[in-house]
Amino acid sequence: MKIIVLDGYGLNPGDLSWDEMAALGELTVYDRTVPDELLERAADAEVLLTNKTVITAGDIAALPNLKYIGVLATGYNIIDVQAAKLQGITVTNIPAYSTSSVGQMVFAHILNITQRVGHYACANHRGRWADNLDFCYWDTNLIELDGKSIGIVGLGNTGRATARIAAGFGMKVRACTSKLQSQLPEGIQKMELDELFRECDIVSLHCPLTPETQGMVHAARLATMKPTAILINTGRGPLVNEKDLADALNSGVILAAGLDVLSVEPPRHDNPLLAAKNCFITPHIAWATREARDRLMRIAVDNLKGFIQGEIINNVLK
Repeated sequence: MKIIVLDGYGLNPGDLSWDEMAALGELTVYDRTVPDELLERAADAEVLLTNKTVITAGDIAALPNLKYIGVLATGYNIIDVQAAKLQGITVTNIPAYSTSSVGQMVFAHILNITQRVGHYACANHRGRWADNLDFCYWDTNLIELDGKSIGIVGLGNTGRATARIAAGFGMKVRACTSKLQSQLPEGIQKMELDELFRECDIVSLHCPLTPETQGMVHAARLATMKPTAILINTGRGPLVNEKDLADALNSGVILAAGLDVLSVEPPRHDNPLLAAKNCFITPHIAWATREARDRLMRIAVDNLKGFIQGEIINNVLK
C-alpha cells in the first residue's frame, strides 16, 4: 500500500516518529505540497494524508488508485467529501486530540491579558524593576478572574474543557449551545448569543465555522459588549470580522482580544489585527503541544489500521 503524506511538517517537524505509519505500507512524507505538485506526488497513492493541503473533486477524479484520505486534523473542509463519497473513497479525521491543549491556550490568552506576565518580564529584562523606587510597580490594569463571567460559544469538547478550567478560577460560566439547560453540566448557565455577548466579561469562541457563524463577531455585536470585555478566539478565524474587531479595539469598544486563529493563515501583512491595540495573536498553535501532536499521530495510525482491517474509525462520510 502506497501512503503519501502531503504536508507532514506541521504535525511532525522532527520531534515525532513516522515509524508506526511506515509499518503499514510504503510511506513517503513531504513537508509541504503546493497544488501544482499534488497530482504528480499522489499519482499511484492508495492513501493520502493531509493536514491543510486541499484535495479537490478534480484531484480525486485524477487519482484512480486512491482509496483512503486521512485528514491530520479535526476539520475536513479541505476535502471535497461528496466527490470522495461518489468514488467510494473513505475519509477520516482526528477529533478531540487537542481538547486539553486548546483549553489551556484559552487561559494562556486570558491570563496574559489580565496579568500581562510577558509585558512585565520583558520590561524587567530591560531594567525596569531594578530602576524602580518602590518594591513593586504596575503600569497596566491587573484583573482578578474570580467572580467574573465567561461566555462560551459552542459547548463541544474544547468548550467544555474551557468551562472546567474557568470554574477552577471561580468564574461564572455561561454558554450559548444547542443543548437544553437540563443537559448542561452543573454550574453552566445557558444564554442566547446576544445576551452572552452583552453580559459576559470574557467571550470565548468554540463553535464550528458554518454559513450561519461566519462573521458572527461583527461591529454591531461588539458594540453591545462591555468596554472592559475580552474576546478569545481559538476556534476558526472567519468567525470574526477582522476589520470590525480591529476598529473596536482601537476605539476602546472592548478592552482586548486574544486570538490563535485568523481568517487567512499565514496572515497578510495588512491584516488590521496585526497592528490593533490590545490584540494578542499566537500563530495557530493551541493544538500543537507535543502531547497533542503525539496523540494526533497515534490516532492517525489507528485510523489507517482500522481502514486496512475493514473497521473504519472516525469516518466523516457516515
